[in-house]
Amino acid sequence: MNDRYGSDVLSGDWRAPKRGRSREVPAERDVVVEDAQSGYVGAVVRVEKSGGTHVVFLEDRFGKTRGFALGGGFLIDGEPVILTPPRPAGAAALAERKVQAGRTASGSVAVPNAKARVALGSRIFVEGRHDAELVEKVWGDDLRIEGVVVEYLEGVDDLAAVIRDFRPEKGRRLGILVDHLVPGTKEARIVAEAQALPQARDHVLIVGHPYVDVWQSVRPERLGWSKWPTIPKGQSWKHGILAELGWPHQSQADVARGWKQILGTVRTYADLQPELLGRVEELIDFVTDPEQQ
Repeated sequence: MNDRYGSDVLSGDWRAPKRGRSREVPAERDVVVEDAQSGYVGAVVRVEKSGGTHVVFLEDRFGKTRGFALGGGFLIDGEPVILTPPRPAGAAALAERKVQAGRTASGSVAVPNAKARVALGSRIFVEGRHDAELVEKVWGDDLRIEGVVVEYLEGVDDLAAVIRDFRPEKGRRLGILVDHLVPGTKEARIVAEAQALPQARDHVLIVGHPYVDVWQSVRPERLGWSKWPTIPKGQSWKHGILAELGWPHQSQADVARGWKQILGTVRTYADLQPELLGRVEELIDFVTDPEQQ
């Protein structure tokens, strides 16, 4: 006998929403999501804790970034998801997979057997040897393909003179990365004076990260810390860091060896803080702008 009323309408998960139930997804770098309420679509660039809540920052295709409260209300490929804090070392694992899949340490697509391009007239200047070595380790493959040379200045105390001597112009742009560039510091004053030069108006870009030293741009988890320790004023910062690590720290040779060990923990871009990553990428884009070559 046929059932004139069909199947039981209350059987199954009748409360389930039309799009399906939300699943949890770690908010790891490069995951593309949509904010269901505003329609904003972007890739995860970082997650921060603010006021006791986690905030996820999404970057859209125009390079603009917006923050959203971590949790529900997001879509991936039209399906609802709940964004959760990234798993420990999740970003690093993702970066490792990209390298193995034909990516450079910076996350760019690798070009097999590519020859270094003849150097451009444009340059990127960084403060010191350690900055240059870190940039080379992560972005070296990209820079050789683009023909960009990175030089170090051994300090930025006379940045205005550096710019005047370089004589920037179209086809000869200058990008400069400054350590500890935060309001009210000596570095901020030096940069302001340099940017006021007529020579710096169109063909010089000066950016900086907030860290006392480029060492701090390495994620502290790579050294077994949850955050970089605070070194008391009056004490050599680098020597203090090495002492906290329990490494030799008496001489300049100890500092050099210590930096090599720290640099050795950096495998890909995911082992660096976003405050440095964004600035270096910005400089590379500036000096390789095809309209300025």
